[in-house]
Amino acid sequence: MNNELKLTQEWDKAFPKNDAVNHRKVTFTNHFGIKLAADLYEPKHYEGKLMAVAVGGPFGAVKEQVSGLYAQEMAARGILAIAFDPSYMGESGGEPRGINSPELNTEDFQAAVDFLSIQDNVDPEKVGIIGICGWGGFALNTAAIDTRIKATAIVTMYDLSRVHAKDYFDSNDTEEARYQKRKALSDQRTADARNGEYARTEGFPETVTDDMPQFLKDYIAFYNKGGRAYHPRSIGSNGGWAAQTMTSLLNTKLFAYAEEIRTPILMIHGAEAHSLYFAKTAFERLTGDNKELMIIPGARHCDLYYNYDYIPFDKIGKFFEDNLH
Repeated sequence: MNNELKLTQEWDKAFPKNDAVNHRKVTFTNHFGIKLAADLYEPKHYEGKLMAVAVGGPFGAVKEQVSGLYAQEMAARGILAIAFDPSYMGESGGEPRGINSPELNTEDFQAAVDFLSIQDNVDPEKVGIIGICGWGGFALNTAAIDTRIKATAIVTMYDLSRVHAKDYFDSNDTEEARYQKRKALSDQRTADARNGEYARTEGFPETVTDDMPQFLKDYIAFYNKGGRAYHPRSIGSNGGWAAQTMTSLLNTKLFAYAEEIRTPILMIHGAEAHSLYFAKTAFERLTGDNKELMIIPGARHCDLYYNYDYIPFDKIGKFFEDNLH
């Protein structure tokens, strides 16, 4: 099944095509044997070998939504870039659909670096990564393990292990609360085994209500049908996570060795984002003098998914130009 991916060849992105950039579909296989699908973007005119970046995220999104936009913008600035669908999602392989784990997602990033490092037009000593939302956390985790990654940009980051273990703003940080979550997830596994199929989550609500937190309203406006970036292959747009798949996130602490990352890190977050505390806490753990947290005034979490008024693409491009050497 993994060897027969169905790749859409027509342009089906949630953002306009940049005619100054070449685009094509590519595939590569991770160390779990899952074939991943990616969009490759490269500048139309260049000389010599290129620097390159792999882009992942947001959590639950596909490459046609946000990561592809970032990859295309990097290519417009002279950087070869790929935006990939994670294992078990989008056009990538893996069954059952809608599964994730921190180890798997970190491996997906490393497999993308594998792919970039062996391209004839890429300098393997000039490879970086960009992680967005939950994939910002996975990017930081990958930067801590993979020394081939020479620079890492992290945008509007979520610490998914923290939010699953403690709830938003650490509002339910007790052993008993975690036990009840573990029990529910464990019971779900039994139910799935009995039923012979994986129960699915419901995704975001269909309609906005006045009492919703602003960030949930923003997610609905971005992902749902009629929103800015609905896509039929996106779990964020259609619900569909396997209900028990968050088990590993609940029981894993990301960033175990964040202090030991020796390469440059650029973190970007919105000043009005509900998720800003994730970035601030993670940034405090980073050491060395080539680390930066850039806070964008007025920006909420989802603004850094699509809003050119807030996303500092030139800053990100310059960061890689300065550090991929």
